[in-house]
Amino acid sequence: MNRTARAHLNVEAQTHAGMTGKNNEDRYAVASFVVDKNDRTPVLFAVLADGIGGHRAGEVAAELAVNHMMQAVAHSDGRRIRDTIEDAVVEASDAIAAHAEANPNLKGMGATCAAAWIVGDRLHTAYVGDSRIYLMRGGRIQQLTVDHTWVQEAIDRGMLTPEAARVHPNVHVIRRYLGSPNPPEPDFRLKLFNDEGNQNAENNQGLQLLPNDALLLCSDGLTDLVWNDEILEVVRSKPNLREAARGLIDLANARGGHDNITVILISVPADFKFVPRKQVNWLPWVVGSLAALVLIAVVGSVIVFSLLGSRAEPTPTATRTLTSTPTLRPSLTATPFPTMTILPTLSLPIAPTYTPWPTNTQRP
Repeated sequence: MNRTARAHLNVEAQTHAGMTGKNNEDRYAVASFVVDKNDRTPVLFAVLADGIGGHRAGEVAAELAVNHMMQAVAHSDGRRIRDTIEDAVVEASDAIAAHAEANPNLKGMGATCAAAWIVGDRLHTAYVGDSRIYLMRGGRIQQLTVDHTWVQEAIDRGMLTPEAARVHPNVHVIRRYLGSPNPPEPDFRLKLFNDEGNQNAENNQGLQLLPNDALLLCSDGLTDLVWNDEILEVVRSKPNLREAARGLIDLANARGGHDNITVILISVPADFKFVPRKQVNWLPWVVGSLAALVLIAVVGSVIVFSLLGSRAEPTPTATRTLTSTPTLRPSLTATPFPTMTILPTLSLPIAPTYTPWPTNTQRP
């Protein structure tokens, strides 16, 4: 894919180390593209990773995860989304495991990962671990992801309530993460309803985003302390994405900020309307050209045989030879083919971001 300077959707990202003085082991990246020079469909890719492991190991793992994911997407053809994500997760996980094996100080490190890949107005998601993706539409917020944690499994089996899970000793026991001995499978379930079956959730990939929709990618430093309905209220009450991101981080910090907090907010402009690039249908041109060739061949053959049949041969006599004056055969003029006109590419409405997204520096 080809990088572009600005995104077609509004984007804001912020990160904070929290209030406990620990290193910020969260990493994120956001980039915009078009599919290629011939297909100008806009693409937005956002990814965040939450590092696991002490003494800077977590931030190394998160950095490796984000870099591998972003590079894989940037070098892809922009069309094989699922295959690209699956390969990127395996490569990132293997790279993290290899670094941990080579350096005793990094032993046991790993990272979660949550990614949103938006092609035009179509949303694709993938995730590993307990970093989350939310969709806010109208007056509703929906968690699109499913945590890969011990407590989530207990909730699914009816052993714990969501309220009890928040204070359970195993709340941060992660079942699936990058850097594990066996590379994890990315989760492609995109749940639009809490009780939706797994296959239906996977079939939701390619969900059409609507004007005024908002997406949130976040680490568990936010969701450990801020409830879903509170996230929705903060985002809806702020005048822009920058203030909304700041408001979410401030609320988590006001409640203790015991972990790193990272948020990526993506919103669809109110006047957004994606018009897919129309493909030129070459079939009528091909059929028309072939028909013209056949017609020319038939007409030419008729004229040639007609001329050959009407030529008079001279009759010799005993006394003299008649000399015939040759008649020049009229030349055949081919009917020119119709000129093929390539339809112009439709221009896409590109809305500016509220603000350029920041780098991975902490917000003071």
